[in-house]
Amino acid sequence: MGKYSILPGGTLFTQKRRYSHSEGRSYLPILTRGITKMGTALIYDDEMTKYKLLWVDPACKIEVPERLTVSHETLVRTGLADRCVSVPVREATDAEILLAHSEEYLEAVKKTPYMSLEDLMEFTRQYGDVYFHPNIYHCAKLAAGAALQLVDSVMTGKVRNGMALVRPPGHHSMRSAANGFCVFNNVAIAAQYAKQKYGVQRVLIVDWDIHHGQGVQYCFEDDPSVLYFSWHRYEHQKFWPHLRDSDYDIVGKEKGAGFNINVPWNKVGMENGDYLSVFCHVLLPVAYEFCPDLVLVCAGFDSAIGDPEGEMCATPDVFAHLTHLLMNLAGGKLCAVLEGGYNLTSLVQSVCQTVQTLLGDPVPRPASLKSPCISALESLQCVRSAHKAYWSCLKHAADLPASTISTKRIKLGEGEETTEKGEEEEKVTEEKVWPEPPKRVTPPVCAALVLPDDVACPEGCERFSFSEDLDPLLASKLRESFLRDADDSTAFITVSSFIALTEKMEKNEICSGLALVPDVTKAMTSIVQHVTTVLSNRVLVVCVGDGNVPSHITEDRETLVVQMGSAQTEEQSCKYYIRVCLKKGCSDTSGFTQAVFGLLLPLGYEYDPGLVVLVRMPDSGVSDSLWQQLIGLLQSFALGHTLVVLQEEEKALIGLTASSLLGNPAASLKQLQAPLTEDTEAIEKLRHRLQADWKFLQTTAPQTQRSDEH
Repeated sequence: MGKYSILPGGTLFTQKRRYSHSEGRSYLPILTRGITKMGTALIYDDEMTKYKLLWVDPACKIEVPERLTVSHETLVRTGLADRCVSVPVREATDAEILLAHSEEYLEAVKKTPYMSLEDLMEFTRQYGDVYFHPNIYHCAKLAAGAALQLVDSVMTGKVRNGMALVRPPGHHSMRSAANGFCVFNNVAIAAQYAKQKYGVQRVLIVDWDIHHGQGVQYCFEDDPSVLYFSWHRYEHQKFWPHLRDSDYDIVGKEKGAGFNINVPWNKVGMENGDYLSVFCHVLLPVAYEFCPDLVLVCAGFDSAIGDPEGEMCATPDVFAHLTHLLMNLAGGKLCAVLEGGYNLTSLVQSVCQTVQTLLGDPVPRPASLKSPCISALESLQCVRSAHKAYWSCLKHAADLPASTISTKRIKLGEGEETTEKGEEEEKVTEEKVWPEPPKRVTPPVCAALVLPDDVACPEGCERFSFSEDLDPLLASKLRESFLRDADDSTAFITVSSFIALTEKMEKNEICSGLALVPDVTKAMTSIVQHVTTVLSNRVLVVCVGDGNVPSHITEDRETLVVQMGSAQTEEQSCKYYIRVCLKKGCSDTSGFTQAVFGLLLPLGYEYDPGLVVLVRMPDSGVSDSLWQQLIGLLQSFALGHTLVVLQEEEKALIGLTASSLLGNPAASLKQLQAPLTEDTEAIEKLRHRLQADWKFLQTTAPQTQRSDEH
């Protein structure tokens, strides 16, 4: 197998033999990702499949043991399970269950293993849309215990993150009631447990299941230490569980006001762009301001395409992006716990996408990415408006829509009654067909660095040096545009090396890279010219700090430049050169993050580049932790192909930059202060000016269109 080393964070790399030039290769030892003991936990036990519906109930027939078995079998077949750390399951204790449930309810459920079929049916009738089985109490204790085992593994540092495949699910279960296939509230118990056992101060719960997790909401609605975010099919209260408490203006109570975020989907067919838009414009800015110590995900995949419950159109690969965008919060401490998902094909694909991302594989380029629909924008506007009083990152959000098409204004018709889940009129829906997510191929080299000989290469990275003869025409252009001295052979090797590095990235032989260069502006120009003309690829250039960006590099529309700094210039931002001016420049973490979530990430998703070039201008002022956070977020694009360009005086940044390129989570930014009013106003003004060209920047619904238009 060869020599190997363990990197910070626990990823195992194997060093293979050196390639010779006769083999057509020009780079040095390859380091490949391998199995790790300190990586991603996978928790599963087939004991949780040993219950099923014993009578006819249309509402519950979709909750079957195969949801678990097929998911796990696919993880095994694809080799993903072998790459994870297997953690044994245990039953939750009574004391642990009582963290989220009443003693009376627990004692009642304890009796179910001894009930006859008739008694079980009678017991079930007092609750909503759930069924009991003689073995379900045991399985429910295992499901809750699995969530606790995952929390233990992450909080003690045995793994970085993980996923628990559990059954029964939990997020609908309330303090004294089973509900919606759920017996015990697995994630709510896990959150209380993490606070009690590990002293966790702030927990973020992200619920992307298509149903509202009212049990989680009720558990923490007055608790400011838990931020609960849920999007869910709502349709103006017509969709199960038909609760007024699921609407956007239910924000929490007393000290917990603002810590409950509901995003109601008021129509079916929501797509990847709708989901990502809500993440960029609501969840991420609020989550970073909240600064959690632990992230728990109610990972329900009935929000994926093909699911009979959700009827949405988001493809399974979007869950790779949702997972990745959460992975730098809380120092990477993320626990995903399975909830819903009833189309076995999309469920399995979504589970695999989530686990593969937790393992650190590059995320795929987003499929079928369209701008958010009008209904999604209405919900987005309502949520931002409802929470502007509680979160400084939203304080300049637009008010509620003036027209009666908002989520708040549409009421159930007079005399119109909701129906219980399963009693709704059966309707014939067109079966959705979608392509299987593309195979995610991890390049053999995670990070390659172009460095001077006297600079040490961080462990886990490869020193990259190109020594083959360049095309004469390209060599001539590089000397002309980049080199100060035509005889400067060292500089020529440097520039030819990072140009060759982009070609290896384009071929997916290398994932990401770093180049230490004498002049970042000239290096950036050379990279862009080569990638757009020779490789015919779109480039997203992100410049951090003030400095000259040649205007001609955006003329062919194959390059989008976003520059963040403090210098005011006469040059106005245009479609392909966007300058964000912050009063204190990049040293102001709050203003910087507001620009990243409100402008940079939406632009990146809409532009969909083939390469990201991150340029750090001299004296940018950006903090180390913010710099690492930015690198992690930018790896959402271009299959993770990110090339970082640093001025040669910035040698001190090589280690932490390489760490982020290797996938290690960034340090926490701590709870953010309110951004400067001038910065917020400037960002909002810029976003308004650009949103005609870039639809992902929209956060309000055009008043001239109706919400039933997609």
